[in-house]
Amino acid sequence: MSEADWQAVTLTLKLGIYSTLILLLVAIPLAWWLARKNGWVTSIVQTLVALPLVLPPTVLGFYLLIWLGPSGFIGSSLESLGLDHLAFSFEGIVIASVIYSLPFAVQPLIESFRQLPQGQLDAAATLGAGWWRRFWTLVIPMSQGGLLVAATLSFAHTLGEFGVILMLGGSIPGETQVLSILIYDHTEAMDYDSAGTLALGLLVFSFIVLVSVYSLQKRYAAGGLGVKR
Repeated sequence: MSEADWQAVTLTLKLGIYSTLILLLVAIPLAWWLARKNGWVTSIVQTLVALPLVLPPTVLGFYLLIWLGPSGFIGSSLESLGLDHLAFSFEGIVIASVIYSLPFAVQPLIESFRQLPQGQLDAAATLGAGWWRRFWTLVIPMSQGGLLVAATLSFAHTLGEFGVILMLGGSIPGETQVLSILIYDHTEAMDYDSAGTLALGLLVFSFIVLVSVYSLQKRYAAGGLGVKR
């Protein structure tokens, strides 16, 4: 592998780690709210969260490019404050990755939160435990299976993103040229050996991730992780 290939590997891992951490911070409270509430507002929010599952990545990437670019509301607002717009930047593709992978973080957490034994939470409240204490000492430990699945899926999904990143970030070495983009660039240049090596690496990694996720789900369903029946 060349230096450019290793640079793309490092950037991809960095993107995956940053995006996963942000996703968990956003997804945990959002999933908790969606799991505990009903009504048309939650239905609309859950629909918006799930949109990336059915929306073509290029469509989402196009709108993000418009909004975060120099002519968009967000991009132009940043420039008016003396900051750079977010198109064709690492920060921009982090935002894109968070939005595109959000349903992969939120859905496992919703299912995990819905299976929590309400009796234990009520008992803790009766004994004087505040909401924050109940959440961190009961909800999070009992939902560790869902958290692990959400983190694993989010990280793996981020590594394989292509359309959204290509539309918003292009292919700038060291800035936005992640593995999926570099494989495309190698293929366009008819460098099939380099493209094949990187593609095989992602294929093996994806297989390992899926095996891990299915294993976690089985242990979670059996009570080994998450809710104790």
